[in-house]
Amino acid sequence: MKVAYGFKAHSGWAALVVLGRSEGELVVVERSRVQLVEEAWAKQPYHAAEGIEADDARNLVKRGIDAANRIAVRELRAVLAREKKRGNEPVGCAVLVGNPMPDWSVEQILAVHFRMHQAEGVLFRDALINAARKHSLKIMELPEKTLLSYSEKALRTSGADLTQTVSSIGKLAGPPWGKDQKYAALAAMVALSIS
Repeated sequence: MKVAYGFKAHSGWAALVVLGRSEGELVVVERSRVQLVEEAWAKQPYHAAEGIEADDARNLVKRGIDAANRIAVRELRAVLAREKKRGNEPVGCAVLVGNPMPDWSVEQILAVHFRMHQAEGVLFRDALINAARKHSLKIMELPEKTLLSYSEKALRTSGADLTQTVSSIGKLAGPPWGKDQKYAALAAMVALSIS
């Protein structure tokens, strides 16, 4: 069956929902938590770099970004391998995104605490997007804040119907089925329908 991935990124990890269609019905093929760091400090590399020498701070942030990208590629390779083993064909990937970051330097980000949170939020979603591209997956960046209205237009379905569908597939999948899984599932629905 054709399947699509939906990711909701956090600092150091992402919620993943893989959806497919079986006999015309949406099914949750996988629901998991994808780890995107190997060391605790790497969840917040800008915070880890706060207050240290400028060159060391830049190097530490770069290490964190490089590690997130490397790990995202590795983890997505594992997810793709699981689908291949199941006999499924991945056709798309959607990552929920927020507002883009200005092109600030590490020093500019470290100067304002709120910017560190912004940069870390962008870091892991960008790592997932880059990993999908490296694996030649059709990638969609979906606006998290307007996900439901975006999905209504993309899927030509009412928000109430989409919410009901996501709830129904969640009941079949079982817990956990919180906000992260619901958003990732809706993103995967869009990716699956467009691919």
